[in-house]
Amino acid sequence: MKQILVPYDFSKVAEHALDFACQIADKSEGNILLLNVIEHPTADSFKTMGIQNVDPMEQLYIKKMYEKVQEKLADVVSKAKYSDDKILTKIQLGNAFNTIIDQITEENVDLLIVGTEGAEGLNEFFVGSNTEKIVRKAECPVISVSEKFDMEPIEKIVFASDFINSDDFFIERVKSLQAMMGAQLNIVKINTPASFTSTRHDLKQMNDFVEKYGIENYNIDIYNYKNEEDGIVYYAEDVNADMIALGTHQRKGVGHFLAGSIAEDVVNHASVPVWTAHLRD
Repeated sequence: MKQILVPYDFSKVAEHALDFACQIADKSEGNILLLNVIEHPTADSFKTMGIQNVDPMEQLYIKKMYEKVQEKLADVVSKAKYSDDKILTKIQLGNAFNTIIDQITEENVDLLIVGTEGAEGLNEFFVGSNTEKIVRKAECPVISVSEKFDMEPIEKIVFASDFINSDDFFIERVKSLQAMMGAQLNIVKINTPASFTSTRHDLKQMNDFVEKYGIENYNIDIYNYKNEEDGIVYYAEDVNADMIALGTHQRKGVGHFLAGSIAEDVVNHASVPVWTAHLRD
């Protein structure tokens, strides 16, 4: 987690995301890239400042907007709870969602931290549907934050799965997250009427999973609820979890337990930070 990207639209949830990113960067000795995307009706017509065939008044408007955002970002960095020289800022013109996804590759991002449910600020970007798309498409792990949250109390991380198709690389990422936080992993199977399996079956499946991956400092649970997404959120509340970790797929409609829509629903409804990363199809 050396390169951390934080999309920033000056909303409260973006502030919470940056605050959480500062805590993670401090722990991992990483760098933070604070990204603001200026959206404009003619953004598709140009990608860089000063492009030809743009109305002079429009160029002036964009230039002034750029300077305003640059000034505001500098103020944000000066007040952040992390070393100034470890936080870089970047301003891009274009579509916010596409720009964020492109920057993950361009900047070799290891972790994306986004606010969710924001509906204020310059771009009003971090509403549920946009965060869902980011979770689905981002190539790196994503932490979604809806409230101000301190890392130090993170003692329990809920990890939910169907434990049918293991992804070695994904599990190593989960273990790395657990190690960095120094937290207990609460491994849970959500049993629903539509996908009911016996306790005996589930316990064997989860114990085999733990043994296969050499997981330590863990607890195993089975939680019954009518659907998986609410079951994950309510289980996390019942055990006073500090974070939720889920796998997701880039495509929706796959036959796995944690297909994209379930992870995205959890992101939208959980009160604690939610860490998501892709499972390979």
